[in-house]
Amino acid sequence: MSKHTLGLIRPHGTKFAFVQRLLDAALILLGLQLALLTLPGGGGGLASLNYSLAAGWSVLVFLTVADARHLYASTRLESLPAEARGVLAAWGVTLAILVALAFASKTSATYSRQAVLCWAALAPLLLIAKRYLVRRVLAALRSAGRNTRTLAVVGRTEFGTEVAAKIRDMPALGLKLVGFYDDRACRRDAPAADPVPAAGTLADLVQAARAGAIDYVYIALPLRAEARISDLIAKLADTTASVYYVPNFFVFDLMHGELSSLDGIPLVSVYETPFYGVDGWVKRLEDVLLASVILAVIALPMLVIAAGVKITSPGPVLFRQRRYGLNGKLVEVWKFRSMSVCEDGDKVPQARRGDARVTPFGAFLRRTSLDELPQFFNVLQGSMSIVGPRPHAVAHNEHYRALVHGYMLRHKVKPGITGWAQINGWRGETDTLEKMAMRVQHDLDYVRRWSLLLDLKIILRTIRSGFTSPQAY
Repeated sequence: MSKHTLGLIRPHGTKFAFVQRLLDAALILLGLQLALLTLPGGGGGLASLNYSLAAGWSVLVFLTVADARHLYASTRLESLPAEARGVLAAWGVTLAILVALAFASKTSATYSRQAVLCWAALAPLLLIAKRYLVRRVLAALRSAGRNTRTLAVVGRTEFGTEVAAKIRDMPALGLKLVGFYDDRACRRDAPAADPVPAAGTLADLVQAARAGAIDYVYIALPLRAEARISDLIAKLADTTASVYYVPNFFVFDLMHGELSSLDGIPLVSVYETPFYGVDGWVKRLEDVLLASVILAVIALPMLVIAAGVKITSPGPVLFRQRRYGLNGKLVEVWKFRSMSVCEDGDKVPQARRGDARVTPFGAFLRRTSLDELPQFFNVLQGSMSIVGPRPHAVAHNEHYRALVHGYMLRHKVKPGITGWAQINGWRGETDTLEKMAMRVQHDLDYVRRWSLLLDLKIILRTIRSGFTSPQAY
């Protein structure tokens, strides 16, 4: 085999991609036929000339757009949600083009709007369901040792060993780990019990890749090895292997790390909020809807509590205290007054068990967390969320930010009425640095892992057991 022949790309998935296209076309047609048969105005279904033309154009446009979005490339390393987003985007473009064609040809009135809307919703569901089933079948085959690809890891470092372990623990990927390649393997600190063998040097890797023995290469060398990485990538350009650089950004303790670009220049976020774009709107909608419902339910109890505060001790009903909010900006947090004083200065002692400042009625409010109810108005106002890191007094922030690593990163999101730390037992007085460190650790974990489902889980656990706590006083 000549050198030029070795440079050709091997079409691993050509036949499979062709079958995928056929299935997508069939499902688009099936979705339209079902919509036409089940709804009035469908006429003769696909037997109708107008609907047949629409079906043909939809298949042509979708397959073209899907190809452009690489939906028929290997999804071995892509998640189902990412693939589903690609399908929805491709289908959205398809619908937009079809609508434009219908208006341009002045034929839009000949189509049933009900049938078209039903088809618009049904087709992507069928396309995504098919991809889910295909993934399940492929996962079963790969777990059984079929439909596999070979993978080499470059760099027998601690991070490289972690990458290899991930691959071994995910047989559904269908990646067969052949070993580590590293010129300095003998001098690196690889775990003694590491079952993955040292396969050779970087020159051996290039030779094996040129011979077609390596399908995937993961480069897990340290960031400082820029020159060696560039040299290896240049040599692997003369092979058919798929090459991935796996940077160890975890040395930076990433928070919501994402890859983006600045006019072609790749950027990786190190510290970022999860609430930009659509996720930010979802979070805000969640807050407004839930806070409105909750305030409607607790309006009468809040009036009773307000009367109880006013009757049992002199002073205002509400206590307003400055806290750090989103991006460290000052916000005013509202609570029912539970103490005989309203402290908001440079030094604010934390409430302790048996604190003389707490009124008898205030002790009940604090023990049951009912003093926090006015903060639902803060949520509607936009300065707080229902779920998020609990806000601390400004004086406490200034004290702990110098003592706890990453403390201020908890302010990359809005403070919350309840949070991940609170439902895991880290609430109340933080009389030791370790307690505050654990609270911050849980807060940062929430920011990294945020999802709508996580918020709902925290709310449900708060309702079930979070209103009272031995740490609340």
